[in-house]
Amino acid sequence: METMSSAVLAPKRKIYSYQQTDIQTLLSKIETASHGSRLLYQLPTGGGKTVIFSEIAKYYIQKYNRQVVVLTHRIELCRQTTSILKKSGINSQAYTSDVKRKSRVQPDCYVAMIETLKNRIRDKVFNPDAVGLVIIDEAHHNSFQKLLDKFKNAIVIGVTATPLSSDITMPLHKNYSELIVGEAIQSLIAQGYLAKPKAYKYTVELNSLVTAPHGDYTVASSDLLYASDPMLELLHTAYKSHCQGKKTLIFNNGIFTSKRVFQMFSNAVTL
Repeated sequence: METMSSAVLAPKRKIYSYQQTDIQTLLSKIETASHGSRLLYQLPTGGGKTVIFSEIAKYYIQKYNRQVVVLTHRIELCRQTTSILKKSGINSQAYTSDVKRKSRVQPDCYVAMIETLKNRIRDKVFNPDAVGLVIIDEAHHNSFQKLLDKFKNAIVIGVTATPLSSDITMPLHKNYSELIVGEAIQSLIAQGYLAKPKAYKYTVELNSLVTAPHGDYTVASSDLLYASDPMLELLHTAYKSHCQGKKTLIFNNGIFTSKRVFQMFSNAVTL
């Protein structure tokens, strides 16, 4: 017989006042929500969305003794989220493709990739009816929607910094009944929770980008532009002008461009 273990209390982490306010708001929504309710929660990048939904998951498990599922769209986020949940005192498991079967003692919370969980449900290895709460990280990625109807007994909370669908043919208001807006970027900066940014602008030619039917640029046209030699040279120039000797994070449009950027910087170091 499979049993679900109880959540283990961890040392209480520091929760900022704005986070506590949003946690209480979301918990009050959960208390009155019916099965199948779908809420969308917005908070700027760096505001601590994972911390907030970890606290919500812990409260839900302790009060209702039902399973929670967190859905992510990348394997790195899946593992990272599992680690944060465990630090919050939640008995959680990353449910990735290399996990062939569930353990006899089920964790309180599964963190899963969309395709992996869809396959497990199809093969009747995972029972979605046992799940009481589904949390969707980066909810603007609409690939999650094809799975949500499987969780008929669950409340769904989508979490995102940008509550605009990545697919213009599937607006988020069709899948969520209410939007809960957290603290604004300007307020978080004013309170010292986020750093005030400095922005530098470079003029580049974007005419080669091709828009796909879902509204985003095609991967092929993005790779052709952002992995091109002139664009890489401009990136390196910008780095030397503003970031030399500093910890730097570079956001790229995809794997191919990321590899090109990595190779460019590696070559620059050996020169």
